[in-house]
Amino acid sequence: MGMLKEFKEFAMRGNVVDMAVGIIIGAAFGKIVSSLVNDVIMPPIGLLLGNIDFSQLAITLREKTVAAEAVTIKYGVFINTVLDFVIVAFAIFMVIKQMNRFKKKEEALVAEPTTKECPKCFTAIPIKAMRCPNCTSELQSA
Repeated sequence: MGMLKEFKEFAMRGNVVDMAVGIIIGAAFGKIVSSLVNDVIMPPIGLLLGNIDFSQLAITLREKTVAAEAVTIKYGVFINTVLDFVIVAFAIFMVIKQMNRFKKKEEALVAEPTTKECPKCFTAIPIKAMRCPNCTSELQSA
């Protein structure tokens, strides 16, 4: 029973759940990008290049026989996959770039200190204090 409880704690940790959500959304995003490439981007490119269907481009190494299937190198499918990758990589780059921009803004919003250290007794005192309440030494203005 202890192992089941330990697994439940592991599975319900925030970072594991976040990772699972990221993988699921990433897979769905990959399908969207594949459809974008195959159904939207490649047909006009094929049309401009003389009605070429990239998914059908292949080099036949051995023709189909009764005993065996044809052996082909499907470089058109490879071109589509490379375009998928480039689009996904660019989208991820843009997301990370925005996240880094927001992090920099958060770092810039760090609050100014409200206390300072007395140079004589090293006690934390309010930043506007002119005299240390502990050792009564006079302080320079902030």
